[in-house]
Amino acid sequence: MTLLRMKDLRALTDDELRRRISEAEGDLLRERGIAAMGGAPPSPGKMRALRTNVARALTVLQERHLAPTSAEPNASA
Repeated sequence: MTLLRMKDLRALTDDELRRRISEAEGDLLRERGIAAMGGAPPSPGKMRALRTNVARALTVLQERHLAPTSAEPNASA
């Protein structure tokens, strides 16, 4: 599992981002299950990369959600 770059994530549509998030969360759930049952996971770095990818994708979605409201002109100016 490699880290996704913000540039690549911003090029995706909202639906593709949501799909990537759900896939990464499913993989993370499996990794956490393995760690809980058997101790050390086979690849501890994979869990960190999955968490980072989910956070980055959620950040891009949040930026898109907030972008239209921040682009409005200030009424008091």
